[in-house]
Amino acid sequence: MSHPIRLWSILGNSQKLDGGAMFGNAPRALWSRWIQPDEQNRVPLACRALLATGLGDDGNMTVLFETGIGAFFEPKLKDRYGVVESEHVLLDSLAQAGFKHDDIDAVVLSHLHFDHVGGLLAPWQAGTAPTLLFPKAKIIVGRESWERALKPHPRDRASFIPEVPDLLRATGRLEIIDGDASPTLGARVRFEYSHGHTPGLLVATIANGNGRGVSFCSDMIPGRPWVHVPITMGYDRYPEMLIDEKTRFLEDKFTRGGWLFFTHDPVCAMASITRDGNRYGTAEEMAELAGLAC
Repeated sequence: MSHPIRLWSILGNSQKLDGGAMFGNAPRALWSRWIQPDEQNRVPLACRALLATGLGDDGNMTVLFETGIGAFFEPKLKDRYGVVESEHVLLDSLAQAGFKHDDIDAVVLSHLHFDHVGGLLAPWQAGTAPTLLFPKAKIIVGRESWERALKPHPRDRASFIPEVPDLLRATGRLEIIDGDASPTLGARVRFEYSHGHTPGLLVATIANGNGRGVSFCSDMIPGRPWVHVPITMGYDRYPEMLIDEKTRFLEDKFTRGGWLFFTHDPVCAMASITRDGNRYGTAEEMAELAGLAC
């Protein structure tokens, strides 16, 4: 008999990044109303994961959607990329929720940029090569985003951790998918693909009994300000494509009464969708999830 699905928001290491880069061609006078920048023009960003129990065809799987940026950077790069904490916050957050990294049966990676997969790695130690955590987890990633990590473009090469693909291959637990479902996760998780931020970004939706669903938006919609369709990041590969993708996605999820889960919003983990004419927004905002029944 399948178990009910329950959800936790799991905070990882946080970042501070340039606000102009995070909001693309939106002027500072506009985006600073949404997230207040510091004296270096940086805005605070979460790296939030979603933990779900009750997944898999038998309802016994514990699944983590992404792992945040982690603590793998050496000190110089940690400062360059605005990582705030030195400890591996994701592990502490899992412990607070009653889990350990070796309890996780599967990790779903929307794509392989370092702020989404760095938490797979143990904390940095001088003179020590990177090593993986999550010793029994299947690692689920889309084919296009996997291929991008193997052969990045010069524009986004610095966004990848070079050692990660070989480390994942060596586990024998890598599952590369190119359809709307994973053999490991079964019918309760469905995937859509977005290409505007990076090729083949996986957007996972966890199905529930009433049909609403919870979508892990990743970098397609990093947080509430980006729900406004014209707002994109300077990091996005094809902003106009992303705007079209967001429009279709939000209309579908609004019609279904779906929920959006945000990885980078500094204060909001999940929200429902509103629409006023052609403008989308959020309501029913939740700062955190702690065993929420889905």
